Amino acid sequence: MMSAVMPKARADALRGPLIALTDIRKSYFNGDLETPVLHGVNVTIHHGEFVAIMGQSGSGKSTLMNILGCLDTPTKGSYVLNGREVEKLSDNELASVRNETIGFVFQGFNLLKRMPLVDNVALPLLYAGVSMAEARKRAAVKLQQTGLGEFLKRLPNQISGGQQQRVAISRALVCEPALILADEPTGNLDTATSSEIMNLFTRLNEEQGMSILIVTHEPDVAKYAKRLVRLKDGYVTYDGPMADAHL
Repeated sequence: MMSAVMPKARADALRGPLIALTDIRKSYFNGDLETPVLHGVNVTIHHGEFVAIMGQSGSGKSTLMNILGCLDTPTKGSYVLNGREVEKLSDNELASVRNETIGFVFQGFNLLKRMPLVDNVALPLLYAGVSMAEARKRAAVKLQQTGLGEFLKRLPNQISGGQQQRVAISRALVCEPALILADEPTGNLDTATSSEIMNLFTRLNEEQGMSILIVTHEPDVAKYAKRLVRLKDGYVTYDGPMADAHL
């Protein structure tokens, strides 16, 4: 007798791409002066992928990250995120996407210093209208999953930098987003701690099927991903398996 439960891989395929960027162009204007930054970027990312976007300063990777995170809009082109055309969303819908569809992890952790770890992690749920009691309950589960279950009531300055980044990852996960978007997530960490954080991302991807997109300029960080998208001067110069890339 066939199982009524559809395999995750097949279900993801039927949902379509997680991200579809078509001819994305971005320019900044100062009066009549136009400065092009992105030149027709085409990238498709599927559910469950672990992708690194690399590029040196001036490559356009930060601009692309802001567009992917719905923090900026392209000058031209189409961005479809989890089946929704981003350019057609209202400001309120965009805010909801940033809170519930994308989990952000930043280089600087961005934790509220006077707030216990559990409440830092619970914040996105509170913004989504979840009760404090339920938000703390879910936050505690995520902190437990990232190895910080015993530190719920500690303040950010009472734990290490690596642990603070784990808190930030827990916060990114708490709304069960479709995508984790990490911007230079190990930039403030030493080599050993960076490895711990990247191994955590690997486990989230391999064991829980999380879709992860990391923006970095560091080859040692990028190599944890399974696919590389390389930018140079606003163009995609490589998009393929990490194993075939030359870092």
